[in-house]
Amino acid sequence: MHQPTPPSAADDDRTSHPQGGKRTIHALKEDSLPTPAKAGATPGRNPRTGPPPTVELPPAHNALICVALPGLAVSAEHGQLTGRGLEGFYRAGRRVLSRCRLRVAGREPLAVQARMAGADRARFVGTVRASPHTGPDPDLLVERNRHADGTERITLHSAANRPLRLPVEVALGTDLALLGAIASGGAGPELPASVHDSGLRWSCPTGAASVTADPPPTDALASAGLLRWEFELPPHGSASVELRVRPEGAGPLRAAGQTATSPLAAARVTGDDHRAEALMRAGIADLQGLLVRYPAHPADTHLAAGAPWRCGLAPAEALAAARMALPLGTRLAAGTLRTLARSQRTGPGPQSGMIPGPHRDTGPQLPPGCTGTEATLLFPALLAEARRWGLPDTETEELLPAAERCLDWLRSSVGEGVYLCDPRPGGHARCETQAHAHRAALLGADLLDACGRPGAAGLRQWARALRAAFRKDFWIDTPGGGRPAAARAPDGRPLPQLGSAAAHLLDTGLLGGGTYAPGLLDAVQCEQLARLLGSPAMDSGWGLRGLGVREAAYNPLGHRAGAVRVRETATAVAGLAVAGYEKEAGGLLRGVLAAAEAFEYRLPEMYAGERRTDGSAPLPHPAACRPAATSAAAGILLLTSLAGIRPDAPSGTVTLRPLRSAPLGEIGLRGLRVAGAPFSVRVSRLGLAMVEEAADGLQLGV
Repeated sequence: MHQPTPPSAADDDRTSHPQGGKRTIHALKEDSLPTPAKAGATPGRNPRTGPPPTVELPPAHNALICVALPGLAVSAEHGQLTGRGLEGFYRAGRRVLSRCRLRVAGREPLAVQARMAGADRARFVGTVRASPHTGPDPDLLVERNRHADGTERITLHSAANRPLRLPVEVALGTDLALLGAIASGGAGPELPASVHDSGLRWSCPTGAASVTADPPPTDALASAGLLRWEFELPPHGSASVELRVRPEGAGPLRAAGQTATSPLAAARVTGDDHRAEALMRAGIADLQGLLVRYPAHPADTHLAAGAPWRCGLAPAEALAAARMALPLGTRLAAGTLRTLARSQRTGPGPQSGMIPGPHRDTGPQLPPGCTGTEATLLFPALLAEARRWGLPDTETEELLPAAERCLDWLRSSVGEGVYLCDPRPGGHARCETQAHAHRAALLGADLLDACGRPGAAGLRQWARALRAAFRKDFWIDTPGGGRPAAARAPDGRPLPQLGSAAAHLLDTGLLGGGTYAPGLLDAVQCEQLARLLGSPAMDSGWGLRGLGVREAAYNPLGHRAGAVRVRETATAVAGLAVAGYEKEAGGLLRGVLAAAEAFEYRLPEMYAGERRTDGSAPLPHPAACRPAATSAAAGILLLTSLAGIRPDAPSGTVTLRPLRSAPLGEIGLRGLRVAGAPFSVRVSRLGLAMVEEAADGLQLGV
């Protein structure tokens, strides 16, 4: 996949709309679409005519999305590719086939089942009554196995007691459209086909694609885009056709996640709750499918943010997902850090040391936030924690200068003040930004000391000043016990909205010896926040709402205004577990697990924050990515939080702080990686943890 140029910190990520399913066309930038979509993007605001019109994105919530980047296959449940909406095969952001309609014996099969058979493949089953006067029972089963790599195998299974003569037709077509054009409704008409090899070919000024068939068709009609076969099936016999879709000049897809060099360990889960095993398996499979190689340095992989909309590099999401996936090994973290270090701004100026990232809509109560700020603060934190999980010293030292530049940017951006504000004149000081900055300072100081580099004392001094100021300035006293402010306006006025961003206050980061850094809240405030996050106003029963139900701007489908975002829920669960609030952590964990079951364990990036009731199911968000990197990695964090694994590979120790309440009963985590070696742990129904496999010489801490 072509590597995107790092987006500018001034770019938009996506914008919110009250209906939750609309985005302005100009908001679909490099990190929200596959790289080639940039060329087809609609221009943004025109100073004479105002902003561009708002259009409905093609819905993705009910699509079956096979992903093995840079390949995608997006299908409706009936299995036919009709050319409507998002349907089709994609390679590197271009739709190489939009229509693939099958007819057997003159009619389309009746769709009876559609399911994902893996992150990169889907299986569709239909039936045909090929013989007249056979009653209601179909005598032909039609199976279609569709892969993200651009292949589809169609198999006919006869259940008849006599031979069947079956004409088979596949109608093919494509527009060779970029995903950005499809999203904005400007895909254009289908292109004319020509007969090519054992199939058809299409071309346009910007590219070409072909479909080849095995066995070759009996007839190929370019004018109709049609391939035909005549099959003779013996009683209870079978016959197959394999279609291969390729962009011109491209060979078979070599997905980064499907090679022997994948950076993710093949961990697995056992125990009382079968849903935990399914969540781990699906999460790892989705992460594998979203892996992307850096072209100039193919050993370095990072995660795309999600499919179908965000198959490019989104720095903050890539770092956050790599951090949550650290129990699967440190290679993904190292590849992500190296990739983003190459994009880091250097030289003079206020943005020197910053990791570029687009702006992200943060709901109706605040202006868009800069994901570049979040990425710059996540960089040193991820490097510090990856070192604790076992990142080799040579790789730590290689990445240390980039982390130091991030920390220098933090100190220079704060200046003589105490808060890190949005990078615009008179910017807001956000609650979660202070949490990210505080964690970066403390973990960064720990990293600098460990590597014998200067600057740790100044970072710790500023972190102490931030804690003292935050506990006073960001805490709003209320009759119910108080709450943290969502932000402080430029005039110092606190914004009182309660949202899931407050969960980041509990995410303090891992230090040496199995300890966690201190948080911005004191003990009383932390207890009150735990109570709020576990309350019905925030806990929907399916996970943590993005905004409390009592807030004026609450919208259960608002992607930053009430929808459940899986990443924030997992952050809350892990933070609550570390802080000792197991009841609240367990409630949120069970809610997400119930939602995961309803989504067949492929968690979308978000879903509606409607209240869970008996017999209900979580409501999908029509514009959510599924799979999404942070949601897939969040499943890893949720499950490993049950064991409370706190490694310190440089010291040769690992500490376990399991949830004593054992909210999922007994659970075994096998095939994780600590200190570069397999690590397995089991937590009993009594909440007692036992290491079953570990690196030689790794000692159990206390």
